Amino acid sequence: MDFDIPLLPGSPRRLCPPTVVRGGQGPKHGQQCLQVPGPGVRGLQGGLTRCSSQASGGGSSPNSSASTGVINNYLEASEPLSWEPRLSRMHFHDNQSKVDYVLVYQYRKRGAHPGHGSPGHSLAIVSNGETGKDPDAGAAGDIELGPFDALEEERKEQREEFEHNLVEAGLELEKDLESKSQGSVFVRIHAPWQVLAREAEFLRIRVPTKKTYVIKSEGSITKTFNKILQKLSAPLKPRVPEHSNNRMKNLSYPFSREKMYLYNIQDKDTFFDNATRSRIVREILKRTTCSGANNMMGINSLIANNIYEAAYPLHDGECDSPGDDVNDRKLLYQEWARYSVFYKFQPIDLIRKYFGEKIGLYFAWLGLYTSFLIPSSVIGVIVFLYGCATIEEDIPSKEMCDQQNAFTMCPLCDKSCDYWNLSSACGTAQASHLFDNPATVFFSIFMALWATMFLENWKRLQMQLGYFWDLTDIEEEEEHSRPEYEAKVREKTRRESGKSLVQKLGTGGTEDEDDADKLTWKDRLPGYLMNFASILFMIALTFSIVFGVIVYRITTAAALSLNKATRSNVRVIVTATAVIINLVVILILDEIYGAVAKWLTKIEVPKTEQTFEERLILKAFLLKFVNAYSPIFYVAFFKGRFVGRPGSYVYVFDGYRMEECAPGGCLMELCIQLSIIMLGKQLIQNNIFEIAVPKLKKLFRKMKDETEPGAADSACSKHPKQWDLDYSLEPYTGLTPEYMEMIVQFGFVTLFVASFPLAPVFALLNNVIEVRLDAKKFVTELRRPDAVRTKDIGIWFDILSGIGKFSVIINAFVIAITSDFIPRLVYQYSYSHNGTLHGFVNHTLSFFNVSQLKEGTQPENSQFDQEVQFCRFKDYREPPWAPNPYEFSKQYWSVLSARLAFVIIFQNLVMFLSVLVDWMIPDIPTDISDQIKSEKSLFVDSFLKEEHEKLRLMEEAAWRGRGPSRRSGTSPAADLVPSGWSQPGSSAPSGSQHTSV
Repeated sequence: MDFDIPLLPGSPRRLCPPTVVRGGQGPKHGQQCLQVPGPGVRGLQGGLTRCSSQASGGGSSPNSSASTGVINNYLEASEPLSWEPRLSRMHFHDNQSKVDYVLVYQYRKRGAHPGHGSPGHSLAIVSNGETGKDPDAGAAGDIELGPFDALEEERKEQREEFEHNLVEAGLELEKDLESKSQGSVFVRIHAPWQVLAREAEFLRIRVPTKKTYVIKSEGSITKTFNKILQKLSAPLKPRVPEHSNNRMKNLSYPFSREKMYLYNIQDKDTFFDNATRSRIVREILKRTTCSGANNMMGINSLIANNIYEAAYPLHDGECDSPGDDVNDRKLLYQEWARYSVFYKFQPIDLIRKYFGEKIGLYFAWLGLYTSFLIPSSVIGVIVFLYGCATIEEDIPSKEMCDQQNAFTMCPLCDKSCDYWNLSSACGTAQASHLFDNPATVFFSIFMALWATMFLENWKRLQMQLGYFWDLTDIEEEEEHSRPEYEAKVREKTRRESGKSLVQKLGTGGTEDEDDADKLTWKDRLPGYLMNFASILFMIALTFSIVFGVIVYRITTAAALSLNKATRSNVRVIVTATAVIINLVVILILDEIYGAVAKWLTKIEVPKTEQTFEERLILKAFLLKFVNAYSPIFYVAFFKGRFVGRPGSYVYVFDGYRMEECAPGGCLMELCIQLSIIMLGKQLIQNNIFEIAVPKLKKLFRKMKDETEPGAADSACSKHPKQWDLDYSLEPYTGLTPEYMEMIVQFGFVTLFVASFPLAPVFALLNNVIEVRLDAKKFVTELRRPDAVRTKDIGIWFDILSGIGKFSVIINAFVIAITSDFIPRLVYQYSYSHNGTLHGFVNHTLSFFNVSQLKEGTQPENSQFDQEVQFCRFKDYREPPWAPNPYEFSKQYWSVLSARLAFVIIFQNLVMFLSVLVDWMIPDIPTDISDQIKSEKSLFVDSFLKEEHEKLRLMEEAAWRGRGPSRRSGTSPAADLVPSGWSQPGSSAPSGSQHTSV
C-alpha cells in the first residue's frame, strides 16, 4: 500500500517511518510529495509522482499500517539548496531532530565520468532505477549503461534497501540532493524516543534513577587527610562539572519502558546523552541486513564492500568556536587537550562521557602509569646521583686509572692493533660506575615491586571506575560477525551447496550442515600454517639483521684500527653508528611488522572484532617485542661471552674476531644502547609519526578536495555543517597503537632498569607530553569514536603482568652476568686479604705468554719501549706457568656458582615480595565492595517504595471513580499489596530524598 510524505521544495530529503507522518494527513496545498511503495519489492522500485491538494483542507492520504519503503530517489531542484545559517549545525532541516549518526557514500550519476562537469540539464534518478533528462528535454534512456554505471546502480539499490530497513527499524533519515554529476552524500540519522527507549531496554543500558544517595565517607583521619589533599591539589583540577560533586551518586538501573516512573525523565531529547544515542544507532546499523548485498549483516560489511564510505557519530560542535557556547568537546579541549594544561589532572569522567568507557579506561590507565613513574623517577635519579657521588671512592676505578699499575693488555685485533695500557680506559671505567654500583641492585628490587604495585593499584582504580561508571554488572554483549568472516562462510556455503543430498547424508548429514554455517579448524588450517611460518620468518629476519649489525661492528672496528687517526676512537665510533643503525631498523621494521601482523590476522579470519583485536595484539606485540629488544639482549647477554682467549680467538669470518666488551664491562654499552633506542623511538614516533604524518595527510586531503571536480559549492563552504567538518577528520582506527607504544615503553622501564636507572625519568617526560598529544588527537584530529562499554583493558593487562614477571628474571641476569656486582662480592669476601676491593682489577685479569700468539697475528710496529713478555686479558684462567695453562680457574667456577645462586635468590625473593604486595593490596577496595552491597539493598527498598506509591495512586484513582460505594475502613491499596510488603507512608516519593549509604 502506498502513502505520501510531504517534501519541502529544495530541501534535503528526510526519510521517516510511517509514525512520523503527523496525524496521517496528506500534503498541504501546493506541496510536492513522493509516492513510496510498500515493502517486498526488491530494489525499492516505484514511481515518482506529483500531487497537490485542490482544497485548502486537503484530503487524507492513505496511511498504511504496514511498514514503509525507504525514499531513496532524488528530485530535480528548481532552486538551489538553502544553506542559510540555522540555530544548530547538528540537526535536521527542521532544526528539531538531532543528528545521531552519519553515513557517507560517493555517488556518480549515470554517464558522468571523472573530469566532466554536470550535464546541461539536471538529472532525476527515480526509484525504479531509470535515468532520464528533464521531461521537457527528451525521453529517458538516451544514455547507455556502462560498466561503471551498472556498478553504481547496483550499489544504489543496495543502499536503498539498507536505508529502507533502517526506516523499518524506526530511525529517521535525511539526505541532501544529488545536485552534481558526482560527489559525497551524507545520510543523517535520527533516533526518536521510541527507538531509543526500545533499544536501551534491549541493550540493558543502565541509566540514573530518581534516587540519589551520599557515598559513605571515610574515617575521620582519612577524611581530614583527603580534605587537606584536595585543597592542595585544587589548582591541578580541571574545571569541569564532573569534579564539582563527587560524593553524590544516582542509583542506576537498566532502562525499562515498564518502569518509566523510576527515572528522572525531564526531557526526552536529553535523557540519553549523545554517546549513548550514537551507540544505540550503531547497534541498529550493525544488525541491519541487506539482502541485495548477499544478506550482508551490518554497516561494517557495506563499508567493506564500498557501498558506503564511512559511518560515524558527530562531535558536539567545534572545539575552538568563538563565543560563550560550551559543549563537552570544547570543554575537553580547554581543560585537557592543550599542552598549556599539562600540569592538570585528567577529567576522566568527562572523557568517559564523551568517548565511552573503553577510551576512558585507556586514559585512566595512562594517567595512573604516568603518576606512578614519578616515585620511580625520583629513586632512579637518587641512584644515579649516588653513583656520581661515590665515583671517587670506587676502588676498582681508581686502580684502573692508576698509571703506576701499568697493566699491559693484549691486542684488541690481529696485526694492526698494538698492546695497550689499562689506564687508557679510565673514563670508561668511571662512567660504568655510574650505573654499576650497589644501589643498582636495590633499584632493581624496587622496580620489580613497583611494577606489582602499579598493576594492583590499577585493578583497584579499574574497580572504582567500574562502580562509578555502572560497569560492575555489565554483561558481555553478543558481537556480530566480521564482514570477512561472513564472506568466507558464504563462499564455503556455495561450495557445499554443490554436493548432492546423498553426499551430505553420507558424510555426516546434520553435522556437515552445521559446519557449513561456520568456519572450522580445517578451514582455518592454511591461515594458521601461514601465520606460523610468517612469524618464524619475521623473527629470523630480526635476528639476521642483528647479526648483520654485529658483522658491521666487527668489520668497521677492524677497518678503523688500520688508520692511526681513528684508532683511538674505534670503540666510540662503532658503538654510536651501530646504535643509530639499530634505531633506524627498529623504526622501519615496527611499521612493517604492524602491517604484517594485521595481514596475518586477516587470513586467520576471526569471527568477531574482539577476537580479531586480541589476535592482532598478540602477533604485533610478539614481533615488536623481538624487534625492539633483540639488539639490547645481544649486548646484555651475548657480547663478549664467545670471544675465546689470546691464541685461541673465535672468528666470524677469516680474520675477523668476535667483539669484546669494554674494560669496564658491557653494562655501560648496554646503557648507551638502551637510552638511544628508547629516547629515539619516543622522539621520532611522537614528533614524526603522531604529529607530522597526520598533519601531512590532512593537508594532502584538503588539497585533493579543493582540486577535485564537483567540490563543495561556495554556499556550503561558507557555512559547513558538523558532518562536513567531521568527515574531513581522520577516521578512528582503535587504541592498539596507543597501548602498544606504552607497553613497549613499560618494557624499557622495567626489563633493563638495572643498566639504566634514568629510564623512568625519560618515560615520565615523554608521557606528560603523550597524554596531551593523544588528547589533542582524539578531540581535534579524529572523528568521534563509537562509545564502547567495557569493564577492563582486556588482554593488555595480561601482557603487562607478563612483562612485570619477566623483568624480574631479566634484571636478575643483568646484575649477575652483565655487571661486576657478583665478582666484586666474591673477591671481597673470599679472596681479599683485608675485606676490601683493593687488588680486584688484578684478580680479574689473566696472563698470556705473547710468544704463543699465532703466526701472523702479532702486532706490527709495536710502540712499547720494552719487549712485552706477558699481556693481560679479562678472564678467570690459569696462568701460562700452571700445570693446565689457560684452563678456567677455581675463581671462575666460584664466580659462576655465585652468579647462579644470586639469580635464584633474587628471583625468589622478589617474587615472594611481589606476591606479598599482591596479597596485602586487595583488588577491590573495601569501601567500594561495601558500597556495592549497600546500593543493592538501597535499590530494593527504593524500588518497593516506588511500586507501593504507584499502587496507592492507582487505587485512589479507582476508588474515586467508584464514588461513595467504597467501604469504610478499607485501605484502597490493601487488597493489591502482596503480603510481607510494608505500606508506604503518605510522604513524597523516595526519589526526592537523599540517603546516606
